[in-house]
Amino acid sequence: MPLYRKLPHRGFNQASFRTEPAIVNVGDLAALPETVSEVNAAVLVEHGFIRKDETFLKILGTGEISRALTVTASKFSESAKAKIEKAGGKAIVA
Repeated sequence: MPLYRKLPHRGFNQASFRTEPAIVNVGDLAALPETVSEVNAAVLVEHGFIRKDETFLKILGTGEISRALTVTASKFSESAKAKIEKAGGKAIVA
């Protein structure tokens, strides 16, 4: 019997094709300078929160925010969206 039939087969795995999101918390957005009113991936790269090659951005709700920001990201958690809108900002899914 050939060797490939003797060894166990585990199936095809698509883990190598998975894209992990770059995670940024609402509390991190509060640490941005006061001059920033619109937040997107380019602004976060500029301020060192994410790497340049990370395109899939998810905002999570850990922390507090007290000023209005317009945040553009791939995904938002429900708590992050609620905190951004409670502070008077906008959460835009792009």
